[in-house]
Amino acid sequence: QVQLVESGGGAVQARGSLRLSCAASGGTFSLYNLGWFRQAPGKEREFVAAISWSGATDYGDSVKGRFTISRDNSKRTVTLQMNSLKHEDTVVYYCAGDRNYRLMVVGGTAGYWGQGTQVTVSS
Repeated sequence: QVQLVESGGGAVQARGSLRLSCAASGGTFSLYNLGWFRQAPGKEREFVAAISWSGATDYGDSVKGRFTISRDNSKRTVTLQMNSLKHEDTVVYYCAGDRNYRLMVVGGTAGYWGQGTQVTVSS
């Protein structure tokens, strides 16, 4: 069983930056694929970024070139660096983990989820 806890959300002005972190406990962290999703009220969940156990990365089209995902296996954390933020990035961001990378990137879901952290970008 893997537990995920996000931190780092908050408010920022457009074109600013924020860094989200997700700390994991339980399970063998280095074997898990990790990712970030986001969901606005009344809308479908959107894939943001994922990083495989081997370090391969994928990004959603709306964040490519602006967001960077990374992981630190020694600290059991995954980080999402968000630059050039836009008002439309204002949503709740969720950290996720699964042993199946394709499930996350293509299927848009995962077996383990954090509680979510709010990001608000003012225009």
